[in-house]
Amino acid sequence: MERSRIAVAGASGLIGSALVRSLTADGHEVVRLVRRAPRDGSEVRWDPERQQVDAAGLVGCDAVVNLAGAGIGDRRWTPEYKRLVRDSRVLGTAALAEAVASLDAPPRVFVNGSAIGIYGDTGDRAVDEDAPPGDGFLPSLCVEWEEAAAPAQEAGVRTVFVRTGLVVARGGGAWGRLFPLFKAGLGGRMGDGRQYWSYVALHDEVAAIRFLIDHDTLSGPFNLTAPQPLTNREITAAMGRVLHRPTLFAVPAPALRAALGEMAGEVLGSARVVPKRLLESGFTFAFPGIDDAIRAA
Repeated sequence: MERSRIAVAGASGLIGSALVRSLTADGHEVVRLVRRAPRDGSEVRWDPERQQVDAAGLVGCDAVVNLAGAGIGDRRWTPEYKRLVRDSRVLGTAALAEAVASLDAPPRVFVNGSAIGIYGDTGDRAVDEDAPPGDGFLPSLCVEWEEAAAPAQEAGVRTVFVRTGLVVARGGGAWGRLFPLFKAGLGGRMGDGRQYWSYVALHDEVAAIRFLIDHDTLSGPFNLTAPQPLTNREITAAMGRVLHRPTLFAVPAPALRAALGEMAGEVLGSARVVPKRLLESGFTFAFPGIDDAIRAA
């Protein structure tokens, strides 16, 4: 990729901060969207909940990447927190898409976050990007999240939706919570362990986003997951194998429901999601296997 100017919303998050590091290391100019007064020309003010963006700060950007949103697993799903999770994504996406569409010379691509939660519980059935949305809070949220990008699409901007799986990383997300437990020898399967977890190494997540920015013929939804989803039981075994720790503890489904409430359904549910479009586009995973993904983290 030639040196580009790329705006990133959610630049302080797990994926966003890794993407920013990768882009700047390769000499690209990164513009961060911030909720406070900008310190310099590398920052642009925005307020996603109020749907306000300083569109002038996006002038000259080749790409806009939106990874912003309140953490889905950060708190118990009270009605208030579910509203925050929804608004931080849907309203923020709509604001950015409208800002992009308003530019005389819009960026060549708008990459918007999404999640494999759009498919709901798929059981043992493998699904790709052609599968319809599932039922429940997360599928409905993801549908709204993607639909909010319509202004950019209608303005003719190539729009990509990155439907991300469980990111294998030490510093955040679901895996950031798993590592300390497993390192302490307290890790184990969740429920019966038969549910599929579709994971992706943080390195591959960032590489895939950059791949999608760089390839002008690619648009629409892309599953960002490793090629072979595994069950929670298989992933538990891999964590023990790589970290050299026992995995004797199992968390019964009733205990998870008591601790997590409605969100337990996502932990116990099965998401067997495959990255069909990404593979067909020629993307190569650096860490396709779970052992290597865990070592990389």
